[in-house]
Amino acid sequence: MGKLCGAKFRMLLVVLLFSWILSVTSSVTYDHKAVIINGQRRILFSGSIHYPRSTPEMWPELIQKAKEGGLDVIQTYVFWNGHEPSPGKYYFEDQYDLVRFIKLVQQAGLYVHLRIGPYICGEWNFGGFPVWLKYVPGIEFRTDNEPFKAAMKGFTEKIVNMMKAERLFESQGGPIILSQIENEYGPVEWKIGAPGKAYAEWAASMAVGLGTGVPWIMCKQEHVPDPIINTCNGFYCERFEPEKQNRPKMWTELWTGWFTEFGLAVPHRPAEDMAFAVLRFIQNRGSFVNYYMYHGGTNFGRTSGGPFIATSYDYDAPLDEYGLPREPKWGHMRDLHKAVKLCEPALVSANPNVTRLGKNQEAHVFKSDSGACAAFLANYDEQYTVKVNFWNTEYNLPPWSISILPGCKNVVFNSARLGAQSTVMNMTPVIKSFSWQSYEEETVSAYGNDTFAMKGLYEQLNLTRDSTDYLWYTTDITIKPDEAFLKTGQYPLLTILSAGHALHVFLNGQLVGTVYGSQEKPKLTYSGNLKLRAGINKLSLLSVAVGLPNVGVHFERWNVGVLGPVTLKGLNSGMWDLSTWEWSYKVGLKGEALSLYTPVGSSSVKWMQGSSLVSKQPMQWYKTTFNAPGGNAPLALDTNTMGKGQMWINGRSIGRHWPAYTARGNCRECSYAGTFNDKKCRTNCGEASQRWYHVPRSWLSPTGNFLVIFEELGGDPSSISLVERKVGSVCADIYDGQPSLRSWHTASKPKAHLWCPPGQNITQIKFASYGTPQGKCGNYWEGSCHAHKSYDPLQKRCIGKQSCSVSVAPEIFGGDPCPEITSKKLSVEAVCS
Repeated sequence: MGKLCGAKFRMLLVVLLFSWILSVTSSVTYDHKAVIINGQRRILFSGSIHYPRSTPEMWPELIQKAKEGGLDVIQTYVFWNGHEPSPGKYYFEDQYDLVRFIKLVQQAGLYVHLRIGPYICGEWNFGGFPVWLKYVPGIEFRTDNEPFKAAMKGFTEKIVNMMKAERLFESQGGPIILSQIENEYGPVEWKIGAPGKAYAEWAASMAVGLGTGVPWIMCKQEHVPDPIINTCNGFYCERFEPEKQNRPKMWTELWTGWFTEFGLAVPHRPAEDMAFAVLRFIQNRGSFVNYYMYHGGTNFGRTSGGPFIATSYDYDAPLDEYGLPREPKWGHMRDLHKAVKLCEPALVSANPNVTRLGKNQEAHVFKSDSGACAAFLANYDEQYTVKVNFWNTEYNLPPWSISILPGCKNVVFNSARLGAQSTVMNMTPVIKSFSWQSYEEETVSAYGNDTFAMKGLYEQLNLTRDSTDYLWYTTDITIKPDEAFLKTGQYPLLTILSAGHALHVFLNGQLVGTVYGSQEKPKLTYSGNLKLRAGINKLSLLSVAVGLPNVGVHFERWNVGVLGPVTLKGLNSGMWDLSTWEWSYKVGLKGEALSLYTPVGSSSVKWMQGSSLVSKQPMQWYKTTFNAPGGNAPLALDTNTMGKGQMWINGRSIGRHWPAYTARGNCRECSYAGTFNDKKCRTNCGEASQRWYHVPRSWLSPTGNFLVIFEELGGDPSSISLVERKVGSVCADIYDGQPSLRSWHTASKPKAHLWCPPGQNITQIKFASYGTPQGKCGNYWEGSCHAHKSYDPLQKRCIGKQSCSVSVAPEIFGGDPCPEITSKKLSVEAVCS
């Protein structure tokens, strides 16, 4: 009996010790309600900030603004092609210093969700895969293929081991609470069938076997192996349910807007709709929301994928491309996060009781055994404000909105009522013009040491390995003197079929035509009459890539470049097929080979200047120098008069510019109400899809900064300016009786809060109206009801100050201007300078 008791005691000690070890090494778990950190269920708000899309100097402020915006977690992909540019040669410096980025997040007191992938999509070149991977013998991407699995496992292990060595997983005391393997694989698995399913199971098993001590997820993946959590991506995810009942309901990508594409209008997502989507998810038991993107940033260099994805990856995110708060979106979501956190005890402890309040209205009530209570009152009607009765109290619900009631009483937030101020951002020139010099890029017209000849047409990427956007194809066309077209002037028709993305056609060194595709139709056809002369003619084709594909089934098989056929029709002997002729090839531009974008390289050629400067001509290099402007406002180049090409600052690539590809689409006034999609709310129709290009201040020296532009089409550099991005005006739209987080414990009146950035004060009240004002920030006008003393309290309390607040009530503005109207508001625009 004593021996038995001793054995039981020792067994108990073993169990207790194992439990203690488990509690130390497995401090992040989950159940059906939420992710559990150190034993506590959490409602977590997360935001995507991709470290290579900004600079290390920007990271601390981006992270701090995310924290101030109410985030708990920073999410990022891991960029394989940036970290392993050639097999076994790794790079983790500058913008790719992943460890530094994660440690900065940790220092700010936030968690990290590390999406290792290593496939990322993300509108990033080749979906994040290094191009050398395409040429591994026998490889097939993202399927049950041994060469691919070996490479993928090798990189995944590299990243996990690096994180472990730095003790960055939460199980080691670090900030990483979640990891992701693969990315949006469900649609691919569905298309390829059994090999896809086997691959998904292998990827999950491989990831879990790495022993990170934190949960792994797979997003946009309906069926996932245990213990992986499947999660949702999309504009809305309230109907998503995890595959297993013991998994939390998680939203990996709430799309805050959409990416900008060269040639299309620019998408925007209203803050009201985004807030509505979040609350609809939370009221349906959602517990983890990640904003994709929270800061989109910039596709520097040639990192954008697609193809045709713009250099700007702004994404209409709460923090704009330059890292500044996009108001009212940033402030509105900050207020939402605060309101939801007030409800957290009830949300993580109880399931909602849903009751109908009307035809398109309902209440979701969370009430725990401990007495915690939270209510969400929803109006799904897209047109009408509706009065509902909830617990013997009447509430007004605007269209397409949800109200939050912590404690199940007193509305503190409504998704359609913007309590945060709006801003009008100005792009103000600080250098209005530059002193340019020009150099003409050589058109390939002869065989040389840097060219090689082969019979037939060859795929572009196979030759360039993505070391450049450019590949020259050149052949000779010999025309006999007796060709009939030499007398009639009816020149032969040249037809070229290309796999994309843009093509410039040269005859005897002169540009005779350009054609380009789009993301929807990257393949293109050139057709034009060729003014050939008797004798030998040099036909040169410059094929231009605009980012490699980043999504699709086996996109590693997709091609780029002139693959033909190339035909010439209208000769004495009929149609000639040039596709099988001998062609000479040259990878890249001469200016690239000479490194003309660097001060040293640029000294190797003679540049034209003054009256000899070449402008508005294709295939030109331009260079200038300038001193950095004072202050710390973000900077950008206004390139509105340029065509297409690339730009460098002090030898670092800003990215591709293409203002000549003007935006097509449907641009019109956009209501926040109703289901959103990426075609709904667009701007810039008839203008450049992207006009301004971010110049990071950390890339500049105080004096002598070296700016180089390569222009393919023939732009005018004389009108390029350097601008700074600053707040011009701040606005507020506050309804009389609007709920406020600042006064939810009391019955005090709502207030309009205005503030300018540090270093700026309110110098003018540009517009003020209490009643029924119309319009939006930057374009207000008085409605049928207007209090004539609307300006008085704002001028008295705000002029000359960085910030101010004014109560919104009739007596503040001289009395009720229209008692018959029950819903009145104050709209105000103040100038910051």
